[in-house]
Amino acid sequence: MNVELFIARRIHFSPDGGKQATPPAVRLAMAGIALGLAVMILSVAIVTGFKKEVRNKVIGFGSHIQLTNFDNNASYETQPVVVSDTLAGLLRAVPGVRHVQPFATKPGILKTDEDFQGIVLKGVDENFDWSFFARNLKEGSVFTVTPEKSTTDVLISRTLADLLNLHTGDSFLTYFVQDDVRARKFRISGIYETGFVDYDKLFVLTDIKQIQRLNGWEKDQASGVELLVSDYGRLDEVTEEVDSAIGETHDRFGNTFYVRSVKELNPMIFNWLDVLDMNVVIILVLMLAVAGFTMISGLLIIILERTNMIGILKALGENNTRIRKIFLYVSFFLIGKGMLYGNVVGIALCAVQACFRVVKLDPAVYYLDAVPVDLNIGWLLALNVGTLAAAMLMMLGPSYLITKISPAKTIRFE
Repeated sequence: MNVELFIARRIHFSPDGGKQATPPAVRLAMAGIALGLAVMILSVAIVTGFKKEVRNKVIGFGSHIQLTNFDNNASYETQPVVVSDTLAGLLRAVPGVRHVQPFATKPGILKTDEDFQGIVLKGVDENFDWSFFARNLKEGSVFTVTPEKSTTDVLISRTLADLLNLHTGDSFLTYFVQDDVRARKFRISGIYETGFVDYDKLFVLTDIKQIQRLNGWEKDQASGVELLVSDYGRLDEVTEEVDSAIGETHDRFGNTFYVRSVKELNPMIFNWLDVLDMNVVIILVLMLAVAGFTMISGLLIIILERTNMIGILKALGENNTRIRKIFLYVSFFLIGKGMLYGNVVGIALCAVQACFRVVKLDPAVYYLDAVPVDLNIGWLLALNVGTLAAAMLMMLGPSYLITKISPAKTIRFE
């Protein structure tokens, strides 16, 4: 029989609650643990959700990995590469690559009768993965691209539509400045809204054959190839494998391929997202410190109130180690109950935000229209285990107070 556990259970679960000072101290300690864990759950859920949402929006506009002409500059007016069936097959054979799609970009000026706006026309073919834009489609439908026939349908953002007073089914002219100015008329088949304003007001999706004709490219030429990977966690590894698979490959015009991941294409955004991890670490440390010190004060009060019991146990032959175990068990019960409340509150608040989007954000500043949350069972378990381990380690120090209690003095003055 575990005598220490039996005594600890009697102390913690006693119906009379012990002396009058004990219940407030116990409630305060549990409240500290619950509040700390709830704040940690919210912090991690919001930061991971924010990073995931922003990352997915950037990837939705530009894929995980891009292959372009090595001679390209930083603009959207690109030098073409030949996207042959051999190249596409070579890329699909790389482990971790789940989708391959050519693309082309061309800057232009979208003009209506009242206003105009600079845009980037992004051309896609029949292999394009529409899942991202389909999720964010607000009006109309995505257009269909076929190998045989070119379409003038386009997909524009809600930002552009509101700015230029355009609606689904409307037509507009776009002007392209080359050796001479060219104009093309497009029809809006659908309107999307991602909340990523910097990209929403820039990209208009169309048939890749429109850009090929404007630039005088052959039908197998494009600005590059976009690759989607199966596991974002292996992005760097897959990028290296793609680079190795391409090697010194050239297209039939002698152009060299340049392989870059979305992190390399958007370093400022991803460096900013990495900085958010430091904020989470600071919050976790502060909340653990607050919860730990609250728990320490609660344990010290419980020990001081039980000095007579400690003296009697010592007089009966119990050593300091076994008596310390009793109060560590009591601490475990208090921490466990506080963590239970903290999990309930934290997860409930995350669920409410995920379902009802109560807390709104300004998309122009945060790229999102509401605070995102991402609850993952893996980090949730890790957070609970880490909190329990850290709190129990912090209990070891105050439990040494038991060694300073003299049985003769405590029994005599009770």
